[in-house]
Amino acid sequence: MGGVRQQLMAAVLVAVALMATAAEGYITQKTWGAIRRANRAGPFVGLVVPNTYEMVPVLESPSFVASKSVPNMDIQGRRFRFGTIEGQSVVMVMTGLSMLNAGLTTQMLLSLFRVKGIVHWGIAGNANEDLQIGDVTIPEYWAHVSLWNWQRFGDGKDNELPLEAAGDYTREYGFLNFSDYTVGQSNPELSANHLNSIWYQPEEIFPASGEPEERQHAFWVPASKRYYALAKKLEGMELPACVNATTCLPRAPRVTRVSKGCSANVFLDNAEYRQFLRKQFGCTPVEMESAAVALVAHTQGVPFLTIRSLSDLAGGGSALGNEASTFIDIAAKNAVEVMLKFVPLLGKGGDEMDDGAAADM
Repeated sequence: MGGVRQQLMAAVLVAVALMATAAEGYITQKTWGAIRRANRAGPFVGLVVPNTYEMVPVLESPSFVASKSVPNMDIQGRRFRFGTIEGQSVVMVMTGLSMLNAGLTTQMLLSLFRVKGIVHWGIAGNANEDLQIGDVTIPEYWAHVSLWNWQRFGDGKDNELPLEAAGDYTREYGFLNFSDYTVGQSNPELSANHLNSIWYQPEEIFPASGEPEERQHAFWVPASKRYYALAKKLEGMELPACVNATTCLPRAPRVTRVSKGCSANVFLDNAEYRQFLRKQFGCTPVEMESAAVALVAHTQGVPFLTIRSLSDLAGGGSALGNEASTFIDIAAKNAVEVMLKFVPLLGKGGDEMDDGAAADM
């Protein structure tokens, strides 16, 4: 009987342990405790970076000093790195490629830690032929340009889209007609394209300051007015122009504030589409993450700024050629240099916003 009783007791203890683990959700109580301890060093500037080659130069820079007490914390496949940049407390996380990764990671950052603002940086394709490879752009607005309503063949610009009357879709932001890019347009029968047109759509958002489940829409998401104004101080920065002793850019790269940047889950290497985006939306940098970071920050009421260095003229046509691999290192390092100069401009106070969603932990 004693053996049976012990087995039953062991089974009960196992069940209780399993229930306790389940009650914690996917983050254990031990990890929540570590998060609370890390947050004592906040509020932080959240540093969001897409890839390792854009992050490693930060880790190697003397400007970044890793925290001695909590250098990093691994949570659900993400590594959050803590430290300071010229006395400014920061927490840095790498997202990985794409809008989904960028959005999920940014939301984790804001949900777990006391973040007063976000700075995002990396490389990008260029849609503005007035700029060159190596230039560092700081857009005032970002848009996600891969959310579409794909129109059926036979309908045109005067035809209402499906669910447009219900407010789900709109024709406000314009369209791309595939027939406009068909070879042989002089013959209407041959130039007609069954793919017809795609209409660009705003995101549905649910701001933290709004009513839950009551949607709003956002196409152009503004950067923080204060951050964007501070970025003007960086426009005179000197940046390196040479990859090595024999490969140099025609002129030294510049830091320039621009009006608009565009993101999509697309690696853009097509000159016609690059020119379309420039004409239709006024994009300068074109890439795959920034609009997702912007949308999450915007819905949470957190100030943000994105810094993107141009690594290639998307789709070719530059006198420099179009080898992103040739200039990727200098582009990444230039973005990092600008970010490292910008972060200390934010000051060390916590007055950007309230401590946020993580304050109650």
